[in-house]
Amino acid sequence: MYVDSHCHLNFPELAANLPEILQRMAQNQVSHALVVSVCMPDWPGLMALVEPHDHLYASVGVHPDYQDTPEPTVAQLVELGQSDKVVALGETGLDYFRLEEPLEWQRERFRTHIRASRESGLPIIIHTRSASEDTLRIMKEEGADKVGGVMHCFTESWEVARAAMDLNFYISLSGIVTFKKAEDLQQLARKMPLDRLLIETDSPYLAPVPHRGKLNDPSKVMHVAEKIADLRGITAAEVGQATTDNFFKLFNKIKR
Repeated sequence: MYVDSHCHLNFPELAANLPEILQRMAQNQVSHALVVSVCMPDWPGLMALVEPHDHLYASVGVHPDYQDTPEPTVAQLVELGQSDKVVALGETGLDYFRLEEPLEWQRERFRTHIRASRESGLPIIIHTRSASEDTLRIMKEEGADKVGGVMHCFTESWEVARAAMDLNFYISLSGIVTFKKAEDLQQLARKMPLDRLLIETDSPYLAPVPHRGKLNDPSKVMHVAEKIADLRGITAAEVGQATTDNFFKLFNKIKR
């Protein structure tokens, strides 16, 4: 049994084929998926998509790449997080890869989400790219460890992973770990404690081998587990069991 801890089923290219995707998830033993928010204007549609399905859940928050978009307040995030379907805040964080300074608005948005996480008790989904030093600094300054969360689609160093785990965070690996040239990430996958590991698709992006370059969806998360299992010399079932247990421990509003 597998769980996709991070996907974007509400994006048009996936939402249009939702019945087929849900069927493939069942065939591939993917029991649950967390549909992750990237901006507030799209959030009502995301909620409408997950609401009819017992095995789909949502987050609420704003991605760091979205510059010209309504900013949520702490109070707004806390209020929206009270829905039974909302089990996390984010995705939020810092991304210095695409955007250039001044980026104080991005750092303030990140702080807002951490403060809402502490007030609501909901774990936080963090995106970090080319910004690990500031990401960890703000996590420490704002007390992100008080609730914890996950570093999603992780591609940083082992040192960053250890620092995040010390702050009560899980590490989530995506289809990137299956890519031939992802040697550093594969080495990290060998070293990761199984009790701090999650798996995800980040679909519709980053389809794992053998589907690389094609449209991704949660039914393909099994290939991430299979690759990690191969790297560690264990079975995919063991990876699936551990990451599923971790998913329900972290996102503890979900009834297993």
